[in-house]
Amino acid sequence: MQQLADGVWQLKGFPPNNINVYVLGDVLIDAGGALDRRRILKQTAGHTLTAHALTHAHFDHYGSSHAICTTLGIPLWCGAADVEAVEAGKMVGLGGRMLPAARRHPVGRALKEGDEVAGFTVLDTPGHSPGHVSYWRESDRTLVCGDVMWGYNPFTLRGGIREPFPVVSPDPARNRESARRLAALEPALVCFGHGKPLRDPEAFAAAVAKLPH
Repeated sequence: MQQLADGVWQLKGFPPNNINVYVLGDVLIDAGGALDRRRILKQTAGHTLTAHALTHAHFDHYGSSHAICTTLGIPLWCGAADVEAVEAGKMVGLGGRMLPAARRHPVGRALKEGDEVAGFTVLDTPGHSPGHVSYWRESDRTLVCGDVMWGYNPFTLRGGIREPFPVVSPDPARNRESARRLAALEPALVCFGHGKPLRDPEAFAAAVAKLPH
């Protein structure tokens, strides 16, 4: 794992920075796809984890959650509006249709605006999923934004900061509002679900400013 800030680590993956998994204190954030179980368990071995929290219920963010929680005996937390999907092993697609996503797993804590997770404040940032949440630490302006914005195109592994393709967000307009909210925080460090960490508040704000209204 690479330390990004006090109590914040990013796990290594291949390709690098493509499907990101983080550790905040003693909480694992996201769990990649179904094939990421081994790298997560290997890299977190020796680091005490007491819970596993999601940014959102998509197959590439909770694909290994059932295996991780079962192996380590830790609870799974996610945004309140994503609980139904996670407990059914689904994700919400366009038109609100439930699509297969991952092994279902019971949710031990439904996260809501203002909750605290490992010293970070939970922010409701819906749009890319109904219950998408981000994690914000005001003291050093560190943000884990999930897929509200991408650091690059995760399919081509190139390009600049951008919104997710509208086809993969059930409510793109609402996601843009979430992105504007996060940009207004002027984060000093942005940890994306896809893309390398960013230490440039102006670049993040500029990308968000280009979003359609």
